[in-house]
Amino acid sequence: MAQRSEIDAYLRELLAADSFKDYGPNGLQLEGKPEVRRLVSGVTASLAFIDAAVDAGADALLVHHGLFWRGQDGRITGWLRERLARLIRHDISLFAFHLPLDAHPELGNNAQFGLRLGLRADARFGDQALGFIGPALEHTTAAGLEVRVSHVLQRAPLCIPGDGRPLRRLAWCTGGAQGYFEAAIAAGADAYLTGEISEPQAHLARETGVAYLACGHHATERFGAAAVAADVARHFGLEHRFIDIPNPA
Repeated sequence: MAQRSEIDAYLRELLAADSFKDYGPNGLQLEGKPEVRRLVSGVTASLAFIDAAVDAGADALLVHHGLFWRGQDGRITGWLRERLARLIRHDISLFAFHLPLDAHPELGNNAQFGLRLGLRADARFGDQALGFIGPALEHTTAAGLEVRVSHVLQRAPLCIPGDGRPLRRLAWCTGGAQGYFEAAIAAGADAYLTGEISEPQAHLARETGVAYLACGHHATERFGAAAVAADVARHFGLEHRFIDIPNPA
């Protein structure tokens, strides 16, 4: 068992939460019971995830996407009211870390995604140094990388193959980081992996020859929250369970 306040302090220090500029609050977003025995992690604090966590007997939740989204107007109505009502009814705390959880060099989404692909970063790029870049596996091609991603994530990425060059440097940034593509190119990437693609990136891939793989926002961010929560559980002697709510996005 651990105190909610102890877990909050540990997480904030572990993830250097105060050093990031973000669109929403990082850390404890909703206070539940002061003592935590069972921690449940997931990607997004959706109603389906909250209900599953209630069924699992959670005292606290740790997620990547919390209750607040860019452009939200702050009114407690509709879907937000339903999520809050469920958490309050069951006295469950909610911890959410967005960019800090992406960036952690070992436990974060980028590090964990790279680990599963057999990649290790030797440099960072982009705003707040969120992007990772490092050497590719030997004899990697865009087609081979596509197959590897499909195997790891159990879903096929959308691949713009570039000019067919051998891939020597790979850059990646999980989630909705399509806007980092130009920074990845400037950092020397031969291919870039992220969660999503927008209209401009397909043209940039064709014109620069740098391959682009859109691997799924949810799919690329399924690993960080679980890794961080497992670390918290080990540190405090808590029960931990990761619950994945499938999302095609």
